[in-house]
Amino acid sequence: MEEKEIWFPTAEQLEEALKKERYKKNYGRALRSTVYSLLVVMAVAVILSVLLMPVMQISGESMSPTLEDKEIVIAVNDHRYNTGDVIGFYFNNSILVKRVIAYAGDWVDIDTDGNVYVNGALLDEPYLDEKAFGECNIVLPYQVPDGKCFVMGDHRLTSVDSRNSAIGCISDDAVVGRLLWRVWPLNAFGFIK
Repeated sequence: MEEKEIWFPTAEQLEEALKKERYKKNYGRALRSTVYSLLVVMAVAVILSVLLMPVMQISGESMSPTLEDKEIVIAVNDHRYNTGDVIGFYFNNSILVKRVIAYAGDWVDIDTDGNVYVNGALLDEPYLDEKAFGECNIVLPYQVPDGKCFVMGDHRLTSVDSRNSAIGCISDDAVVGRLLWRVWPLNAFGFIK
């Protein structure tokens, strides 16, 4: 009968194998921790963007020159906005972007040159390149109904907005938020005025 030789690893080989196992264990732990952290960050980002700071892409030219087609903006989910603020609101399963002109109870009048009057006072509109009467089919002067605001696009000649009964005044609960920052394109990054 032949005797088999029993092999025992050396202390260095055992130490090397132990180091490899520790590395695998630490690597797995670090990988899991990284994946969990990324998932939490993504979840928080989604919650913030949906509830507090919606991100929108501008579609169309109705807010030109203030906002151009394909620009990306961030809004604040806040129903406190002032005359002149740019807001996003739900309309027919999409989000439109316009500028607040007047509030509930205010009287809006527009002359043939496109000058806008709120409660008899000429509205100062430094954000416009040109004024126009635009697509208006409402009877002027017009009183803004309760719980609504009167909005207009900055490209007055082509914008369909509260001057037209197709859109009308915007209900407060339809407002997505007040647009604050333009984030794309990068060369136009900054606050929206």
